[in-house]
Amino acid sequence: MDGHEDIAFNAINLHRDFLKPIEALRSESNAKGTLSPTLCLPELEKGNVKIVFATLFAAPCSDRLTEEIGGPCYNTPDEAHAQALDQLKYYKELERQGHVAIIESREQLDEHLSTDQTDKRKKTGLVILMEGADPIRSPSEVVEWFRVGVRIVGPAWRRTRYSGGTGAPGPLSPEGRELVKEMESVGMILDTSHLSEESFFEALDLFDGPIIASHSNSRAYTPTDRQLSDEMIKELVSKGGVIGTTIYNKFLDPAWYERGREKSEVTFAHAVRHIRVVCDLAGDRLHSAIGSDLDGGFGVESTPAELDTVADLQRLGSALQWEGFSETDTTNILGENWIRLLRKSLPAEEEIKQQGKRQSQQEIARL
Repeated sequence: MDGHEDIAFNAINLHRDFLKPIEALRSESNAKGTLSPTLCLPELEKGNVKIVFATLFAAPCSDRLTEEIGGPCYNTPDEAHAQALDQLKYYKELERQGHVAIIESREQLDEHLSTDQTDKRKKTGLVILMEGADPIRSPSEVVEWFRVGVRIVGPAWRRTRYSGGTGAPGPLSPEGRELVKEMESVGMILDTSHLSEESFFEALDLFDGPIIASHSNSRAYTPTDRQLSDEMIKELVSKGGVIGTTIYNKFLDPAWYERGREKSEVTFAHAVRHIRVVCDLAGDRLHSAIGSDLDGGFGVESTPAELDTVADLQRLGSALQWEGFSETDTTNILGENWIRLLRKSLPAEEEIKQQGKRQSQQEIARL
């Protein structure tokens, strides 16, 4: 499993065809002079990545990184809302065409995991995660996003209307406090990645539901506000949270930039260091996972030596076992810890029915 991939953003903003082979995508990126992609459906299938947290990510026009990446951005909540909705429709269309299965309930999760490798119905499963909550125009709209399939929301990216975020310290706004309570009431999962420290602890005090950090590393090795302090990790663990390690060289070893940014200078052993911090603080191997964020503003040039595409995430298992993790530990970290959290956190079909039937594509258009 992979706890964080910006599939729709790359398809819509960067015009990458998720269904094409990786060689074709790289040929196109070379022609454009852009970063070499690592992510596409054929590579997910090759690597047996059964489930992905697929993001809805609207980029704020005010951020410098948005200028570097290019594509649509937002200045208003309505613009953010429209962009996230376009991305949701993209995932729904992939599902309609039979390429993926969107997982919204425990029953769908179990059915998806029970399909045999040779079963022609087997597809990559997507759990929809909204990264940065500005597309939610008001907290009262949380229930509408839940009804159309969003199961995880991270209030922050940089600063949003709801919280402080990466490079933007500060508490939850009054709307942010209302947002997390609305999320709790409908049964959403709270993603704490990108939350500023003050917003993080305030959100965890207010929120009594399932909590994750979909793609965050340890400040012990990467001491920036984008990563998690020991105290933040302990708090997540105490609430049953799972933390996905990001497979990005800059986040795995910040000195990589100073050493010349050679791909070979970072290996999966650097990722294992971050995983071990979580496991040591937790006292077990049940709270660490993978949230690769592959193609999340970086390409294959900025990934560990052993990784060429997303299919190579499975090779992290060998690095874990080389560093003393058992086969059971490795299985947990590579997917079972995420699956266990989803089984506890996703609603049952009956619970969804009680909140109202899922909206049709026509109803989505009226959101």
